[in-house]
Amino acid sequence: MTDETTKTSSIGDDIIRPDDLRRIAEESEMAKLKEALEHEKKLQEEQESVRDAFMHQHIRPDAKERFTRAVRAAAERGVNEIQITRFPSSYCTDGGRAINNFEADWPDSLTGYAREAYEVFDKHLRSKGYKLRAQILDYPGGMPGDVGLFLRW
Repeated sequence: MTDETTKTSSIGDDIIRPDDLRRIAEESEMAKLKEALEHEKKLQEEQESVRDAFMHQHIRPDAKERFTRAVRAAAERGVNEIQITRFPSSYCTDGGRAINNFEADWPDSLTGYAREAYEVFDKHLRSKGYKLRAQILDYPGGMPGDVGLFLRW
């Protein structure tokens, strides 16, 4: 056997096999999938945390002072409306359908902080001449996205 023959035959002994390559590709794909699932789980937990905070948020004790400053500043700028909150339409009991369709009973679909804000408006501000309107602010994927609540005077 010549040195040339020895060199050629030893190449085949150490070459990675197609089965090994498939296994490596599968392991890599599984690692990517696991990473994507962990990322998705983290995002979902964050969204649940934000939703939970929204559902349990309350009108702050200094709301009257903050309200007065905000509407005064807006009036000084020549504006007669302010956005008081923004939240995903998925927080509404109907996914924002009543708001999107301008239905008279849209306040019934509010939950959490938005519901409390509406109740404060209804109890304290409506009789003073303020008006509250809700509007779908965007349509990601053609579906209602965020809702804005706007106070007018």
